[in-house]
Amino acid sequence: MSDTIDYGNLMHRAMRGLIKDVLSSIAKDGLPGDHHFFITFDTLHPDVQIADWLAERYPDEMTVVVQHWFDNLDVTDEGFSITLNFGDQPEPLYIPYASLVTFVDPSVEFGLRFETHSEDDDDFDSDDDVEEAPISENVEAVETQQEAEIVSLDSFRK
Repeated sequence: MSDTIDYGNLMHRAMRGLIKDVLSSIAKDGLPGDHHFFITFDTLHPDVQIADWLAERYPDEMTVVVQHWFDNLDVTDEGFSITLNFGDQPEPLYIPYASLVTFVDPSVEFGLRFETHSEDDDDFDSDDDVEEAPISENVEAVETQQEAEIVSLDSFRK
């Protein structure tokens, strides 16, 4: 037993659980209203599965958009698989939660940022319910109340 409570890892697990719950709902019922997601993940994570050409194009991080067209969304305790369209080319992806950098739903100005640290900074004892991949100490949950400023491009045309 540790002498301290590891709030960073507890928060990280909670945020992953939130994303799992949201994606599970979307897999079951589809995206409601104007909701859509920008999901950034570390393409170097050993459990990420993407096409070779995507890995070459995005050697460190990749942001995908889950909005109008997606297929085969399958959510597990460790991550999710989804098929997305890249220039009229459907590509299957597997994204483990441990690889997530950001999760943003701009329709309601909600976002999560997962801060990462080197493995030397992570003193985490895993158990059966927790992934063994290094988990960062800091998780930043951001929910802003600002209204987006929308500018019509027509006002700039002559």
